[in-house]
Amino acid sequence: MKYKFEIICLLLIVGLFALTQIVGNQFYFFIGFVILQYMVMAIAWNVLGGYGGYVNFGSAGFLATGAYTAVALINFLDVGLVEQMIAGGIIAGLLGLATGYLTLRLRGVYFAIATLALAIILETIVAHWDYVGGAAGTSILPKRKPELLGELIVDRKEGIFGNYKEFLFFLMGTVAIICVWISRYIENSKLGRGLNAIKDSEEAAECMGVPTMRLKLIATAISGGMMGVAGAPLASYLTFIDPLSAFNLEYAINAIAMPMIGGTVSWAGPVIGALLLGTAQQVSSLWIQSELNLLIVGVVLVVFVIIAPEGIIGWFRKSRKGSAR
Repeated sequence: MKYKFEIICLLLIVGLFALTQIVGNQFYFFIGFVILQYMVMAIAWNVLGGYGGYVNFGSAGFLATGAYTAVALINFLDVGLVEQMIAGGIIAGLLGLATGYLTLRLRGVYFAIATLALAIILETIVAHWDYVGGAAGTSILPKRKPELLGELIVDRKEGIFGNYKEFLFFLMGTVAIICVWISRYIENSKLGRGLNAIKDSEEAAECMGVPTMRLKLIATAISGGMMGVAGAPLASYLTFIDPLSAFNLEYAINAIAMPMIGGTVSWAGPVIGALLLGTAQQVSSLWIQSELNLLIVGVVLVVFVIIAPEGIIGWFRKSRKGSAR
């Protein structure tokens, strides 16, 4: 069937909606949102870092760009969450394009340091921007009864969703599924093949006529846009946002660790890594301090680098080739 994957994606979205109508415990939607947000971040990072080989340490900066775009829109126009996510994706995508134009001539550790510096610069700007709360942060109260196209979305009696957490979970799940589709499409497209050629040898790719700079800029814009979309609901989810929470180092580390654990060679790698590592972090946070989550990430990442340096997908492919022989 030609559109088998697309049908599966639509069925998954329907399944997400069904979960919001069946499951009564809001805690599951609370942690489910975080796992799905990590999944989008991991997929976004993999577009440039996995396919193209350019390691981005500034993921938190793009996520925070989406978050603070949403805050600015709430303060200025009081727009809905869907519009906030669209705007956050556009602004973060443009930031990715501009950043790529300035930094993609660098390679290896120099590019990684440049992206980390970008996140630090953005955090400094936000900390001194009083309109969005500055260093002290700002409280965000989402609309109690948001509407979309005239339909009441969240209301216990008349809305599509009975609780705002259900709406956030469904929205982030839908975004995650769309990002999975985009990532799979990129992997099988000329863009994906060009990025793989750049990853193997950028000089050889240029000699063969691959428009390396253009492909890298496209990948950076797509990656940044996805991260911006993931970050836009953050303020509504937390109901309070400050530079410390928006530019949290945890986002940057998880965005790298999850694709590496799952495998950067395929669209499925970041999904698997996010589900495994994200779930482990959320479950473990019930018994240990949240600060120790980074320790868990570090230990798991070291173990996988030693045992399966190409991630779960790479290990699975190697084992299949070995058994075939």
